[in-house]
Amino acid sequence: MTETVIDPRFQDRERQPGLDLLRALAIIVVVIYHAALFGFKLPGRVDRFGWIGVDLFFVLSGYLIGGQLLAPLARNQRINLGRFFARRALRIMPAYFVILAIYIFLPSWREYPEMYPTWKFLLSVQNIGLHGGTAFSHAWSLAVEDQFYLCLPFILLFVNRWPRAAVIIPGVIVFGGILLRTLLAYQNLDESGVSFRGFQAWIYYPTWTRLDPLVFGVALAAIEKFRPEWWKRLTNSAIWLWLPGLALIVYALYLGEGDYVPVTAAIWQFPLLGLGMAALLVCAVSPRLPFRRVAIPGAAFIASIAYSTYLVQKLAIHFVGQFCASNNIALTSVWALLGVELCVYFAATLLFFLVERPFLQLRKRLAPRK
Repeated sequence: MTETVIDPRFQDRERQPGLDLLRALAIIVVVIYHAALFGFKLPGRVDRFGWIGVDLFFVLSGYLIGGQLLAPLARNQRINLGRFFARRALRIMPAYFVILAIYIFLPSWREYPEMYPTWKFLLSVQNIGLHGGTAFSHAWSLAVEDQFYLCLPFILLFVNRWPRAAVIIPGVIVFGGILLRTLLAYQNLDESGVSFRGFQAWIYYPTWTRLDPLVFGVALAAIEKFRPEWWKRLTNSAIWLWLPGLALIVYALYLGEGDYVPVTAAIWQFPLLGLGMAALLVCAVSPRLPFRRVAIPGAAFIASIAYSTYLVQKLAIHFVGQFCASNNIALTSVWALLGVELCVYFAATLLFFLVERPFLQLRKRLAPRK
């Protein structure tokens, strides 16, 4: 018998160590990446790959939320839309609006002076036409997820009535995304490749070009719920999947290496990353590998505060950057690199316990999961 790992938010809910590990790794590399953007760079520029943590979040989110929506359909029950949207609102909105209020009413705390209009953040469309170098720009990925999960329940209800759509719709999304990125890449060419500003605004941030990993995550959940024999074979084959999964991720990163954005990277990076990370997710839940059974110390807690960490990270990084500048501390020194990480997770822990956790417990009372 393996020791039960309990979610620190509730004392009666078990966690999955493999998924905790992936979620913890995702937030760790994202924080390292964003800290490097403000001068807290690691030796060898290894921090430059940390942006892929967002794609890992997308795959995990698609698998977990898709699984919640598909479970009742697999039992020939209906999706309780009211409960689903109430649970999502209580999960996402409280901490998000606290951080948004800080950005709006305390502009001196922002990492950049300029910020996109407030209405975009309130409607969760801040990722449309977005450029980097603006305050709270990292909330773009939250907008992608919000828009996706606003549509997903209705897509699944349609698929449940017309089963052929279970293959057609994901195919259209994935291959349509490849075609769309191809068109957008060639529309934003400059003398060296795809212009970085055009890549950011029309390929990297918008929802319609970033759905691949979310779709792959939902597809895994659909196999698990509706094709349990396929799922058993897939997870039993995980010992052969981790290496191809890592190879896909490495190759996708290789495509984007250099001082400009190649057309091939703009088109193929996201689906290749999504496939590679979907393979790693299968490995994380496979009974044939140790990740499902062995809990890495601290991973469950970091996974629990990952959302708060994602929200608060740039405020904390900016604070530490100002402190280092006023005290003549080099941003690449060991103390600065350790300090910025500790500050981010300390601020995230405060946000989690003061805001996120109370509303999660309220959610458990008002809209409990069956």
